[in-house]
Amino acid sequence: MSDLLEHIQIETNDNPEIAIIWMHGLGADGNDFVPMVRELDLAGLPGIRFIFPHANTMPVTISNGYVMRSWYDITGLELGRREDENGLRASQKDIEAFIEREKARGIPASRIILAGFSQGCAMAIQTGLRHPEPLAGLLCLSGYVPLSANVATERSDASKSTPIFMAHGRYDNVVPFNRAEASRDLLVSLGYRLEWHEYAMQHTLCLEEVQHISAWLKKVLD
Repeated sequence: MSDLLEHIQIETNDNPEIAIIWMHGLGADGNDFVPMVRELDLAGLPGIRFIFPHANTMPVTISNGYVMRSWYDITGLELGRREDENGLRASQKDIEAFIEREKARGIPASRIILAGFSQGCAMAIQTGLRHPEPLAGLLCLSGYVPLSANVATERSDASKSTPIFMAHGRYDNVVPFNRAEASRDLLVSLGYRLEWHEYAMQHTLCLEEVQHISAWLKKVLD
């Protein structure tokens, strides 16, 4: 598919049976989470194809119009107030293209995980809740549910069986902890199977979190 976003691909063996599509945060690129392939304990799992897309570049309002890689525009500090709905939906289509490519390569949706950090987390949720088939899981780190008022009506019936891992730092200075809690509560109220973790950290990852991610991956991919 020639219209795929630029991306990095890493396979843990020659015949991957699982795909993890991992979206980076604002201003980063797909290289940001490549080290996670080495850091995660994947012992006992089949081969995994990790895909790290690079978001397109765009001027970002909150950064005075500076052009950077971004999944959608962020217009202000209050993340849910004026959301870039067009940008979110356009990037959703970009991520769906990766899901379709993996299915065409022989990995079913039920063995595909969408993962993301911060803005990338929002994209994993935006896409995963609307995907017409159950996915293996949504790995949601230091982010939130975008377009939250639309989720109840836009989510697919199939997504209700997709397990969700959510993790957040209690001292996050980028995506406020209470925004993450509200996102968690929304998803739980809609009946999703959600595993929640919180850590004494800011807008980052910690070793304990990596260990929890490894354990969750083994559980949902077993």
